[in-house]
Amino acid sequence: MQQESARRSNRDRTQATRADLIAAARKLFTEKSYAETGTPEIVTAAGVTRGALYHHFADKQALFAAVVEQEAQAVADEIDRASPPALDARDALIAGSDAYLAAMRAPGRTRLLLLDGPAVLGRAVMDAIDNRHGNRSLREGLVAAMRAQTMTRLPAEALTALLAAAFDRAALAIEAGGSSEDYRAVLMALIDGLAPVRPQAPVPARTR
Repeated sequence: MQQESARRSNRDRTQATRADLIAAARKLFTEKSYAETGTPEIVTAAGVTRGALYHHFADKQALFAAVVEQEAQAVADEIDRASPPALDARDALIAGSDAYLAAMRAPGRTRLLLLDGPAVLGRAVMDAIDNRHGNRSLREGLVAAMRAQTMTRLPAEALTALLAAAFDRAALAIEAGGSSEDYRAVLMALIDGLAPVRPQAPVPARTR
């Protein structure tokens, strides 16, 4: 019993140290940027030793990747909460879209996910992170809409990638002071423009 309690206590301490490092690094990365942040600052802010840092992470880049992963997960969680299965496919897409734009307003989030993330980790790594989180949510919503026949059937991967790029661009523009209403209106028009074209009923001929 005591051994099990000790193992649990060690595990809890390990998880707490890792969480402290990620939280401290996130604050510094968003305030100063990845390039301007050094590991001595991170360990000081986290209240741990350099040995503890390198026990959990191979280097600063690995720590940054963990910060980005956690941030992407937080955005996906917001999207998933806003678009439960009870919603119909189109409403879920709209709700998820609004949740993404709202989530990306968290201070420092666009820098982490859309600017420093690709620059530091590379496009391939960022795409993999996105596909586990935000893009996964978007793809699921698009596939559900196509299955419900409220959206034209298109290649899901390509459609997800292009729409995600539009959402990311909107988030950056809004962060820079652009009108959130304008960008939302365009994004909603893009989604509605994917609705299947319904054949028009023939107009009955006039009788004389």
